Order: sequence, then C-alpha cells, then structure tokens
Amino acid sequence: MDKLFDLKARKTTVSREIAGGITTFLAMSYILALNPDILSKSGLSWGSVFTATAVSACIGTLVMAFVANLPVALAPGLGLNAFFTYTVVLTMKCTPAFALTAVLLEGLLFILLSVFGIREAIIKSIPESLRKAVAVGIGLFVTLIGLVNAGIVVTPGSTPLAFVNFSPENPTALVAILGLVITIALYVLKIPGAILLGICITTVIGIPFGVTKIPESFKPISIPEAPALFHFEWGSVLTIKFFIVFFTFLFTDLFDTVGTLLGVTEQANLKDKNGNMINAKGALLADAVGTVAGACLGTSTVTSFVESSSGVAAGARTGLASVVTAFLFIVALFLSPLFALIPMAATAPALIFVGFLMMSSVSGIDFKDLSEGIPSFITIMAMPFSYSISKGISLGIISFVLCKIFARKIKDIPLVTWILAVIFLLDFVFEAVK
Repeated sequence: MDKLFDLKARKTTVSREIAGGITTFLAMSYILALNPDILSKSGLSWGSVFTATAVSACIGTLVMAFVANLPVALAPGLGLNAFFTYTVVLTMKCTPAFALTAVLLEGLLFILLSVFGIREAIIKSIPESLRKAVAVGIGLFVTLIGLVNAGIVVTPGSTPLAFVNFSPENPTALVAILGLVITIALYVLKIPGAILLGICITTVIGIPFGVTKIPESFKPISIPEAPALFHFEWGSVLTIKFFIVFFTFLFTDLFDTVGTLLGVTEQANLKDKNGNMINAKGALLADAVGTVAGACLGTSTVTSFVESSSGVAAGARTGLASVVTAFLFIVALFLSPLFALIPMAATAPALIFVGFLMMSSVSGIDFKDLSEGIPSFITIMAMPFSYSISKGISLGIISFVLCKIFARKIKDIPLVTWILAVIFLLDFVFEAVK
C-alpha cells in the first residue's frame, strides 16, 4: 500500500486516508440527488442519471487515484449541469442527446490537451501569488456554499445577504450551527477524523429537530436503474449552435478544474520543488476521462470537486483517499436511501470549516507589492461573490496583467499568461454581446 500510494513520503497513514476519503464523499454526496434532479428536467430519467452520476464519479476518481495519486474526487459538476438543462435544452430548445454529444467531444479534446501537456502549461502559467489567492478564494467559495446549503445565509430582500434568525423556526440553520461548534471543538481537541465525526454527530442531532428525516418504510438497499448509454446526436455537430455549446462547456470546465486542483493541492502542500502542483498531467487526464465516461453514461461534464478540500482537511494526502471515495460512490448505488439520510445541515459545517483551513494560504501573498496584491485580492473576492471559480481566475489573470503593465513590470508576465488574459477578455466581450 505504501509503495502504491507513497504514504510515508507524504507523511500520512491508511487510517487518515480512509477518513479523508469518507469525509470527501459525505461532503459531495449531495450531487447524487442534485444532479439527477437538475438533469431530469431536461427529459432524462432521474434513475438513469443517478446511476450515471455514481458510476462516472467512481471512474473519474479512480483514474485520479491511480494515475495522479491525488486526494481529489470527481463527479458531474454543478453549474455545468444547470447550463446543460436550463440553457442548452430548455432555452436553446436542443435535445439532451445534443448536449451529451457536446460534453463527449469536449472530454475527448481535453484528453488530447492533457496528453500533450497544454492544460498543464496553463496551470504552470498562473503566477505563484494567484495560486495562493485561488486557494483562499475557493475556501471562501466553499464556505459560502456551506452557509447557503444550511440556510444560515439567506437573501431576505432588504439586504443582498443576511444571517437567518437562529430560532426553532429555522431548524436546519440551528442544527448546522450546532454541527459547526461540534466540528470546531473536535478539531481543536485534535480528535482524529474530526470533520467526519462532526458530520455523523450532526446527522444524529438532526433527528429530533426533524432535519434528518427517516422514512417510515425505510429500506436501505435499492436496485439501480440502467444508465442511458451512448445517447448522442451527431447531425448537428457542424452547426454554430453546437460550437457555442461546445465552447461554453470547454471553457467553463477547463478553468473550474484548474482552480479546484490548484486550491486543493495548495491546501495539501502537494507541490514540487518549483512550487508547481505534482502530477498535474495525470490529474487533468482523470478529469477528461471522467467527462468522456460521464457523457457515454448519460450525464453532464465530470469535473474535480472543490469539496475534496474537506477530505484534505481530514488528513487525506494521496490517491488512497480517492479510492475510498470511489468505492463509496459504488456502494451508494445500492444504498442510496441510507446516504440520502445525511442532510445538508450535516455536511455544511464541514464546508464552512474548510474555508478557515484554506485561509492560511493568504499569508504567502505579498500584498505590499501592489502588482501582486491587487490581482490576488480580486481573485479572492470574485470567487464567492460571482459564485464561480472560473470567473475568479479570469478576473485575477486579467488584473494581474494590467497591474504589471501599470507597475512597469511587463517582464514579469509569462507568455502563456498574456494569451490567457486575451482569451478571458474575449470571453467577457462574447458574454456581453450575446
């Protein structure tokens, strides 16, 4: 086991990896219910999408484990599945098969880009200060996701955001706050598996509050429905509409994945002597293979999940944690009612606490150098407030180039960073004129 995953070199143990893998799964298991809910509105079967979600997550995560040896889990991504259903199918009036074909070709292109090192070059082109800013921004983004999922942060109308009233009238928020206190206490006391224990304890606490709901005729075992295999439509591939859909999937997936990988590996300190993330090519290949597998099974783009940071916080440092997460996705195929018992109020505290853990990277940013500090601030700020990792990276890169120009430090801008800035600007222009 040590030779396969290099446990000693990364100063971890089998028990930590198992705890980390379970924690990651619990933190992202909501996708098993949410992805079928969203894609079923496009006309796909809820049951077939559920199966496709679990199996594609397992495939992509196993490739991540054995090819990249990183504690990063994959599954159909939020945002991309919403674009699939609400924009491509319901607004543009395309078929689900049309959208799945775009996802497939995007994944195949990503495999080529990964094999030839183009995506890896993009990661390396992101300046060190922005890499740390990405980690912090993702931490705040994850925290916001947890706060919203728990119903702690709401949009009351009088203000853009506000904390909910912590009363018995808002049991989900109340249970989540109790869970956060428990998680903090366990972590401060240095209890092994503190985040995972926090999720489990909070789930139990939620029972008397009615947040954790146990059905009267509870049957933990279920038989999964067959996925919609190879549901493609090739007749529209050469149209302008297809290119727009294809490019949107491609662009969003590329930089969401890059941002997530940078953030999680920065948190876990999985970097080489030059400060670059280790095994980047293998990690990006896993993402691409997962997307191709997902399209063939009948689900939207598979991508690296930012919730992997909760597993890293629980101690995960190798692909062994990813093997555990992948195994649980297969188990979930047959035990979906059991995993469905875990409410968002139980996983939200883990996400909120991970935000604190990822804040430590901010200390490595030189805010005294305005050409480094301002782009870092914009990156950190944009991710939670735009609710998009890729938007944060886009604005960070553009502002980095501008600040270096203003500071007369043009030599500090790598060629690939120049190219990315131009691409991002063109993307914003394209969005503005659509």
